[in-house]
Amino acid sequence: MRLSVLSRWPLLRQLKRGDLAGLGESARSQRSRELAPRTASADRVARSVCPYCAVGCGQIVYVKDEKIIDVEGDPDSPISQGCLCPKGAATFQLATADQRQKHMLYRRPRGTTWEQIPLDQAMDMVAQRVKRTRDETWEERAPWGTKHEGTVVRRTLGISHLGGATLDDEENYLLKKLYTALGIVQVENQARI
Repeated sequence: MRLSVLSRWPLLRQLKRGDLAGLGESARSQRSRELAPRTASADRVARSVCPYCAVGCGQIVYVKDEKIIDVEGDPDSPISQGCLCPKGAATFQLATADQRQKHMLYRRPRGTTWEQIPLDQAMDMVAQRVKRTRDETWEERAPWGTKHEGTVVRRTLGISHLGGATLDDEENYLLKKLYTALGIVQVENQARI
């Protein structure tokens, strides 16, 4: 019995097999032999681009049952060569976190509590407010008394936008096109501030 227990002791296995560094077969247990990477069970693998800054680091997204199970750096990416910054490495949590809101919270004017509202209702409210603000603050020509008075400007100064680093290039491009079409000229990004 005692000999059986000793034979399972990793140090004795290392000495017996000449694996003094403990990096070979002697360091493995039955449990470690049965381990497999969590990505081995993926149904499919998709290549993607990190959604954070504008560098465009490549990512490999592992999907099982239409749910993301892991995100890793793409070693074939000429930009990142498999490396991800801390934000990029946390993309999995961005997409799958339990704390992520799945409904909108709204507090009425002078209200003291938040209420849940459907996403469609929230989107309609935003669209109505953007339209109203744009209509109320629209300038067809530069105001009199300014350096360029009377010049056609077709703009609104009643709406501005401050973007964040979580948007990718494509999202920023589309937002800028939307704001330009609406006549919004005050468009900025946190990366420039």
